[in-house]
Amino acid sequence: MNGSCQCGSVKFTTPTKIPINLYHCHCIDCRKQSASAFGTSAIFPFFKLPEDSPAVSHFSRCGSRILHAHVFDNEDPKVVAVKGGVLEGLNWEGAKHIFCRTAVVPIPEGVERWEAEPDFGKAK
Repeated sequence: MNGSCQCGSVKFTTPTKIPINLYHCHCIDCRKQSASAFGTSAIFPFFKLPEDSPAVSHFSRCGSRILHAHVFDNEDPKVVAVKGGVLEGLNWEGAKHIFCRTAVVPIPEGVERWEAEPDFGKAK
């Protein structure tokens, strides 16, 4: 999938055409980061931004949050979470809802959901 920040200074292509998983997170941090009721993360196999991208840490020069990964022991992570809004043509159907205990909007009936962090094994 193609992705870019709001101003277009950072552009990238994900290593697969569809994400491994898709989460709508209702935690307070994700709500603040997205300035909305939840944040959406599309999970892909780990990749790095192109070498010619402007210096990026958590945010691009324009301020868009693009992606995040958890690094352990200075090794590349196995997956990276790409913020859903930066991806072109993302299919939002089937997203799993996490940290529902702090949701400020109703969670749709019948979706996979967790009251807190998912256990990546069983929906609750």
